[in-house]
Amino acid sequence: MQVFDLKGEVRNDLGKKATKAVRYAEKVPCVLYGGEANVHFAVLDKDLKKLLYTPNVYLVNLDLDGKSYGAVMRDIQFHPVTDKVLHIDFYQTSEDKPVVMDVPVRVTGHAAGVQAGGKLAIITRKLKVKALPKDMPDEVVVDVTSLGVGKAIKVQDIHVEGVELMNAKSVVVAQVKLTRAARAAQSAQ
Repeated sequence: MQVFDLKGEVRNDLGKKATKAVRYAEKVPCVLYGGEANVHFAVLDKDLKKLLYTPNVYLVNLDLDGKSYGAVMRDIQFHPVTDKVLHIDFYQTSEDKPVVMDVPVRVTGHAAGVQAGGKLAIITRKLKVKALPKDMPDEVVVDVTSLGVGKAIKVQDIHVEGVELMNAKSVVVAQVKLTRAARAAQSAQ
């Protein structure tokens, strides 16, 4: 799993007025949960761009006034009009406790059903994965080479070493659908 380093400064002034001052200084107020005590801090808005606007999932190494914490991002709040980041919640991780994250799905191979006139549809783009932080994969790789027309790969068909998939077993990840043109050609025969 990739690690993202993020520097911040601990906030002692809490409340509406102090939070507005933090946002006015082009910083984002954040909270770190899951440790001995909740830690309120602020990070620069520009430092978050590479963490937020990417399809990758990261473990975050927070450096808050010299103290280091391992964390994962839990929740983000955006402004409804400007889409500016208003607040982020982080959850502190430890080496012996499993963590749940949404991990992107990457499809490999060329489906046999596509060669027969079907169209590959990727239904689920992210899967909920539970694992220790050191075992967390960057992505879940799904091979669709043997997928025929009208067939689907479900969560129950995917196996990743050292990882538990938390989605329902019947959730479809990828399937090959019959296209209208192929359906018309089939009925014309």
